[in-house]
Amino acid sequence: MPQAYVFTQHGGPEVEAFIDLPPVSPGPGQLLVAVRAAGVNPVDWKLRNGYRRPGSAPAELPSVLGSEAAGVVEEIGPGVEGFAVGDAVFGSTLTGGYARYTLLPVEVTAHKPDALSFTDAAALPVAAATAYDAVNQVALAPGATLLITGAGGGVGVAATQIARGFGLRVIGTASAGKKEFVESLGAVHVPSGPGLAERVRAVAPDGVDAVLDLVGGAALQAVAELVEDRTKLISAADKGTVPRLGGAAVVRLRTAAVLDEVAKLVVAGTLRPYVTRTFPLERADEALRAVEDGHAQGKIVIEIGP
Repeated sequence: MPQAYVFTQHGGPEVEAFIDLPPVSPGPGQLLVAVRAAGVNPVDWKLRNGYRRPGSAPAELPSVLGSEAAGVVEEIGPGVEGFAVGDAVFGSTLTGGYARYTLLPVEVTAHKPDALSFTDAAALPVAAATAYDAVNQVALAPGATLLITGAGGGVGVAATQIARGFGLRVIGTASAGKKEFVESLGAVHVPSGPGLAERVRAVAPDGVDAVLDLVGGAALQAVAELVEDRTKLISAADKGTVPRLGGAAVVRLRTAAVLDEVAKLVVAGTLRPYVTRTFPLERADEALRAVEDGHAQGKIVIEIGP
């Protein structure tokens, strides 16, 4: 059985490979975790293509794919408190999630509630946590209207549910094919594409109270005019354009406390992870293709047996 799925250099799918990768010992503030499930996200293939997160060092090659995982603590690094061997946890990975073992930093690792499966927990640290941070950043009162572009994607699905749970009216833009799905989340669906602003005005004649952009580019520029207070215009997709429009990028807190809150929302029934497909580790390439092709609805997770 493969131990990890990696990219050996920057490029397209041709640089991906299964390799044997033994576990390493955790350093200070780290946990060695036996992975039970790993979320698949667009950022995974973007990192393979050469994207580098702001402030991060160049990837060490070969680099294990995956940014989020859930599993069981195998070993605890020096100075770690609050965790024990055998604990079920989930969080953001230091050494990639598409593997039988990974390292998690304790500052972005939370205990998995018993009522939350490993598969659902692995779907939370990237998309759901980003959505939670974004909805809190716009800080709208119950009854206000939030416009979410890209409401049918991973972050959009979570943001729509969280916003609805906070008592907000949500208008969600997505392709026509996702209309029924977006409406099932409790949002008013508006088809994406040319003429977007006019279609939003048709359902919100007085404009909207905030915009959470998850698409960027032309879509962001089209809807910016719909919000009067530009401090309520935020984007997780186009950090270069949104400041020029008077808005700001979504600020990621990346804390265990956020993961705890997101997990509570799932357990309470406010947030559903919407894991729509799962793959075993030996089919990690298929899982990543499903996300990279851009047609996935909901979350895709790689499941790894004990």
